[in-house]
Amino acid sequence: MSQIPVSALAQVADYFKVLSELSRLQVLCALKNGAKNVTEIIEDTGLGQANVSKHLKILTQAGIVQRQPQGISVYYEIIDPMIFNLCELVCQSLEIRLQEQSQQLKELDGLRKS
Repeated sequence: MSQIPVSALAQVADYFKVLSELSRLQVLCALKNGAKNVTEIIEDTGLGQANVSKHLKILTQAGIVQRQPQGISVYYEIIDPMIFNLCELVCQSLEIRLQEQSQQLKELDGLRKS
């Protein structure tokens, strides 16, 4: 990553800032299987209307989600489903780390009981 220009790294940092909010991740998960309107996202996430609208605006401005007007409703959908590959990589990494920590705790507990 040392050859990546600072301006590009700043964009990467901004992208991760958008993803660092729990409610935005909930909204993204609600959209994983296809486009939904605000009411459907609220039902899926349990978040309030103002909260969902705020996070959808941020996700749209970041280019992660797009708005699709359909009649009197607006539907939101993921622009690039690669976002879920990224989330899966992070989850896998966390799972490995937790398994390693669990193993270390078992070993420490075994030493303590010896």
